[in-house]
Amino acid sequence: CTQIIDLGLPVVLAVNMADLMEKQQSRLDTDRLSAMLGIPVVAISARKAHGLQALKKAISDQIQASSRRFLHIPPQFQPRIEQAKAKLNTQSDYLAYQALLRPAEFGLNGQHGLMPIEGAEGLIRNELLVRYDHIDNILSDVLVRQTADVPRLTRLLDRVLIHKVWGYAVFVAILFLIFQALFSWASIPMDFIDQAFAHAGAWMEASLPAGFLTDLWINGIWAGLGGIVIFIPQIAFLFFFIAILEESGYMSRVVFLMDRIMRPFGFSGKSVIPLVGGLACAIPSIMMTRNISQRKERLITIMVTPLMSCSARIPVYVLLIAMFVPQQQVLGIFNLQGVAMMGFYLLGFVMALASAFVFKWVLRYRSRGIFLTELPIYRMPRWRNVGLEMYQKSRAFVLEAGKVILVISVILWLMASFAPGNRFEEIDRAYDARLSEQQLTAEAVAQLEHARSSDKLRASYAGIAGQWLEPVIKPLGFDWKIGISLITSFAAREVFVGTMATIYSLGEADEENPVGLRQKMMAEKDPQTGEAVYSPAVALSLLIFYAFAMQCMSTLAVTKKETQSWKWPIIMLTYLTTLAYTASFVVYQLMT
Repeated sequence: CTQIIDLGLPVVLAVNMADLMEKQQSRLDTDRLSAMLGIPVVAISARKAHGLQALKKAISDQIQASSRRFLHIPPQFQPRIEQAKAKLNTQSDYLAYQALLRPAEFGLNGQHGLMPIEGAEGLIRNELLVRYDHIDNILSDVLVRQTADVPRLTRLLDRVLIHKVWGYAVFVAILFLIFQALFSWASIPMDFIDQAFAHAGAWMEASLPAGFLTDLWINGIWAGLGGIVIFIPQIAFLFFFIAILEESGYMSRVVFLMDRIMRPFGFSGKSVIPLVGGLACAIPSIMMTRNISQRKERLITIMVTPLMSCSARIPVYVLLIAMFVPQQQVLGIFNLQGVAMMGFYLLGFVMALASAFVFKWVLRYRSRGIFLTELPIYRMPRWRNVGLEMYQKSRAFVLEAGKVILVISVILWLMASFAPGNRFEEIDRAYDARLSEQQLTAEAVAQLEHARSSDKLRASYAGIAGQWLEPVIKPLGFDWKIGISLITSFAAREVFVGTMATIYSLGEADEENPVGLRQKMMAEKDPQTGEAVYSPAVALSLLIFYAFAMQCMSTLAVTKKETQSWKWPIIMLTYLTTLAYTASFVVYQLMT
């Protein structure tokens, strides 16, 4: 707030949690605080909707910028301040001062005849300390506390939760609980959704008139969307736990704990927040790095955030882990699938640290920042907020993924439904001749129809695209069908599952015994060797690839926007693709 005031901007200060102050029998003199800051101050309680009308009125009134200044710029810098003000077309001394401390972030870079201020890191550190001295002095004058003691429950919990040993043990245990729930608790609704989509698809296949539009709807759009909707329960459970950690006050402790171990890798506590946010989505997390004052630290954080396993990877992880990791108990209490899921999340975090260490060495960066964070008291989560978080995040996931999947499913279906020349006709004639033979069993007929569908898919435009990529990905254990999914999922990682659902729905409908995508993939056989296409080696190779690969155009776009250069998105794409390919290659070759 004092920084905004120093910029000379009009501002209203809303002091939240007024109900908590009242409960603790503390009193804030808002009139006195308003006079000391030179701005309107309103006490509110967002939780109970108190004071909001007064806040709206303060915002709607004509607000004048405060004449108060909290940071006094050393007079020896004034000539350069005036030069910078002219170049930036501003009247703010403080803005010009910041531009001289961080010229690269203001596009100056020592150009235009301006001399940046030397020793910027020390001056930034000093500014922070000066501001907090001012804040302490102001609070001592306007805030009357009946007790300055932290609640007893908070003190007792913090003895364990931020302990340098037990704090990490508790955090790992919480992660175990979360990933156990993702598999154990979500399995029932997921199985229901899977069967519902399979039965609905089979019913529509039998009920709707045969034709182009019916095939497009059932085998293109419906199959693709079904591959995403099935993962709503796990997405909802993930954000349920994240919301509880945030609402209870524990997430701030996680940030505090991680600051200790991340500094050797070029991070400060400020980098923890974007990295933790990367568990949901890398795009807003990269935008969060704007709060990091050190440019090199911000670049390091941006470059490694995509390695954190975001929610878009959940469909890929769940599909492949559920195919090859048995649902057995470990030590009598842990679900092995949940342990495997947590392992991939930890793998992404470890690789993010390792990559950060490399970037720190390349950029020759040494962290000197100061990290300050609030450790709020522990409180019961507001269950309405938890529910809203689950609903909003799940809805956003489905809608955002659904838009991409809808487009890609239509394109993919069209590519898979047509082929150059008369290839489809030739395949149909060959199989019709074989089916006309006498004494074919029902099982033999079903096998021939399955082979017909596979051959037509291979001959289609989609199959040609996959086969074009196949020589490159063959050393990783991937076939041309996976190649198609790798191409389409560059739009977004979760599209992999929708693409596979579309591919395996073509010509595979069974009205009497519909099965889900997982069963279809597990039943897939190599036509040349007769062995299962998705062996454990292939599954693990594919999991490793998606754990590291940059399969998200939106992340590259936001990286370009935040760095104002194509250099860093290209570096990001190159190093992540190389890392994913190399790791996947090593895993597959060692397992075969």
